[in-house]
Amino acid sequence: MLTQVTATQTYKQDIATRFSRAARTYDSVADLQREVADTLLSDLPMQTLERVVDLGCGTGYGLPALRNRYPSSQLLALDIARGMLEQVQSVHAELDLVPLCADAESLPLADEQVDLIWSSLAVQWCSDYPRLFTECCRVLKPGGRLMLATLGPKSLFEMREAWQSVDQLPHVNRFVALNQLLALPPHGLRLLKSQTQCYTLTYPHLRDVMKALKMLGASAVEGRQSLSGLGGRDRLQQLSCAYDHFRQDDGNLPVSYEVYYLQWCKE
Repeated sequence: MLTQVTATQTYKQDIATRFSRAARTYDSVADLQREVADTLLSDLPMQTLERVVDLGCGTGYGLPALRNRYPSSQLLALDIARGMLEQVQSVHAELDLVPLCADAESLPLADEQVDLIWSSLAVQWCSDYPRLFTECCRVLKPGGRLMLATLGPKSLFEMREAWQSVDQLPHVNRFVALNQLLALPPHGLRLLKSQTQCYTLTYPHLRDVMKALKMLGASAVEGRQSLSGLGGRDRLQQLSCAYDHFRQDDGNLPVSYEVYYLQWCKE
């Protein structure tokens, strides 16, 4: 048990550190993240809300739209990475936000105090989904809504399969499948919506793929220190050869993302 707790804590610290370091570069390579956030924002409930949480707010792309939709709400910007919150406060100081540096699996909020939890491409980095859902259910008011966009297991499959031809170590996170995800929320959260959308980004070279993942902060992997822990030129060359099998007719390398758009209501 002690080993598991320590490993989980180390992973969370790694997530916080990597996303903090990526705060200033994140937006330059976050085209997909913005598109996903826009899709999730387009479905916001049309009603007056007292308290709204952007869970895993990152650099705060969704915050202006949330403030515009809910001008009188208390808007909480929550992220585990302090560097991301510093970026939010620098870029969005005019939005009247409450910044919270906290873990989504241990929310520093009282019971039944939140009307909407909105989270775009953040919770896939959580270690304990049941605890995440329990916490969200706890802090939501009856009638409150949980809106998530998160990654499915087809995400980054090219990188995962390419690495498997090099070694059997975990270089890419294993994202939770939709059927498993839908079975996790506790009694009291009623599913309102479930949609899946697949996206493909392309890059000319493997180094561009690796650089983009690093600039997004997405190089932390549970069970291993780093996606970029390559261990020498020989292994990099093996990885490059393996990834080349996915190269498209136009010469570019694909990076796939499977995105789930999900909504629940607390009964």
